[in-house]
Amino acid sequence: MSPRNLTAPTFARTRLGSGPGLLLAHGAGSSLAGTYGPVLEALAARNTVVGIDYPGSGETPRSTTPLSVDDLADQLVAAADAEGVDRFAVSGYSLGGPVAIRAATRHPERVTALVLTAAFPHRDNRLALASSIQSKIAATGDRELLAEFQLMVALGTQALESMPAEQLQQTLGYVAAGTVDGSAEQTDLVGQVDVRDDLAGVTVPTLVISTTDDRLVSSALHRRLAETIPGAQLAEIATGHLPMLERTEEWLQLMTDFLDKHPA
Repeated sequence: MSPRNLTAPTFARTRLGSGPGLLLAHGAGSSLAGTYGPVLEALAARNTVVGIDYPGSGETPRSTTPLSVDDLADQLVAAADAEGVDRFAVSGYSLGGPVAIRAATRHPERVTALVLTAAFPHRDNRLALASSIQSKIAATGDRELLAEFQLMVALGTQALESMPAEQLQQTLGYVAAGTVDGSAEQTDLVGQVDVRDDLAGVTVPTLVISTTDDRLVSSALHRRLAETIPGAQLAEIATGHLPMLERTEEWLQLMTDFLDKHPA
């Protein structure tokens, strides 16, 4: 029996568009709109898009207990159930990558393809340190300091250093305003999640999109996904951890080309 039968949808969800099913799993400290906003309309023009907001993001209440990747994966599938979407590809960004992978292994009869961007199977030392620092800053409620740290580690070198001072301050303000209440809990999960044992069991077509100037989630972790998931394809974008800001059209094109070849 599929675990989906045991899960009622409780997270805020979004449905857009029509066509083959596509579920979206966002990154830590973000939201569905924060991660996928720049490409949502284009994805919905070709797919029935269903996404959730993790606890403390969007309209989903903050959790009083630690988050688990199983719960996030099951809630993503429960959202599809609630919207009447039976089979679907799953796109996961950063923390959403492990969520997508776990959805594929817990609900193999439902998932038809995976797109994993800037994702990781487990933390390495750099990601462990960065997630610990980010979680501690988030717990203080200092949104400006959190935004400074996030931009320092998440923007690619070219994108960061090419910003005039005024634009950098504007971007810091934008990032600070978009900080979610559940950032600390979501970032804590980044430092704990480990889906290495899931990878060999992923049996659907998979695209791993590596952000090659990523100083938060290293390209070595991206490649580990591509090398371990059977038959996975690897594509590279010369960007930091934020392709939706730095290389929006290139990121969208990689996703849509792959999804067109592997419709749900």
